Amino acid sequence: MLLPVILFYVIFKYAPMAGEIIAFKNYRFIDGIWGSEWAGFHHFQMLFASLDFWRILRNTLLLNIYSLVFGFPVPILLALMLNEVRREWYKRTIQNLLYLPHFISWVVLGGIVIAILSPSTGIVNLILKQFGIEPVYFMADSTWWPVVYTLSGIWREAGWGTILYLAAMASIDPQLYEAAKIDGANKLRQIWHITLPGIRSTIAILLILRMGHMMDVGLEQTLVLQNQSVLDVADVISTYVYRVGLQNMNYSYTTALGLFQSLIGFILVVGVNGLIRKFGERGLW
Repeated sequence: MLLPVILFYVIFKYAPMAGEIIAFKNYRFIDGIWGSEWAGFHHFQMLFASLDFWRILRNTLLLNIYSLVFGFPVPILLALMLNEVRREWYKRTIQNLLYLPHFISWVVLGGIVIAILSPSTGIVNLILKQFGIEPVYFMADSTWWPVVYTLSGIWREAGWGTILYLAAMASIDPQLYEAAKIDGANKLRQIWHITLPGIRSTIAILLILRMGHMMDVGLEQTLVLQNQSVLDVADVISTYVYRVGLQNMNYSYTTALGLFQSLIGFILVVGVNGLIRKFGERGLW
C-alpha cells in the first residue's frame, strides 16, 4: 500500500531534482540539460543584482507573514469552537460549510471574490454606499489587495485546517475534563489548561511545515487575483517564475531563483524544528 506513495515522490519530487543543474548552465532546448554550456554562478549573480528579485522577495515574504500571523490561528480557534458544540447535526453542518471552499478551484473562488468586491455591483460597495461612503476599488488598490489576498486565503483553507486539530482534540482523555469540572474550572480554563496543551504538538508540527512554505506563495490564487495595477505588491516569486521562466523561456535564471527559494525554505524548516525541540516538543525529527 505504501508503494504508490513512494513512487509518486520518487518520480515527481526527487527525480526532477536532477534538472536543478540548469541553474548553473545556459540551458537551451536544442542542447538538452547535459549538453548546455556551463555558466557557473552567472545566473545567481544576475538574480541578486536584479531590482525585480528584491521586490518579489519582499512581496512573497510579506504575504506569507500576513497569512501566518492572521491565518494560522484561525483553524485552531474554529476547532476549539466546534469542539464545544454538542449537537452533532449542527456541528456536521458547520464543518461541511467550512470545508466546502477548499474543494473549489481558485478560478471560481477568485471570480466570486472579484464579484463581491466590484466597485459598481459588488455587495460590499453597495453596503458602503448605503452609509454614504464612496466605492472602493479593492482589487486595484495596493493597500487593500494584500488584505483581500489574506482574507480569501483564510476563507478557503481555514475550515480544512480544523480537521487535524479536531482529530488531535478527539484523542484527549475525557477524564481530564471531568476532573477539571470537579475542581471548578469553567470552559475557558478547560480550554487553556487541557485542550491547548493536548494539541500543542500538532500545532508545533503544522507550524514547522508552514514555515517551509514561507518562500512560496500559491500561483493560482495570486495569478487569479492580481492585475497590472497592483503588481508592486502582488508580484511574487511564483508569478515571476511563471512569467519570466515559462512565458519568456528564461529557464536557467528562474531555476536559480527556485533553487534559492528551496534553500531558504529548508533553512527555515531546520531552524524552526530546532527551536520547537528546545521548547520540549518532538518536532519533525
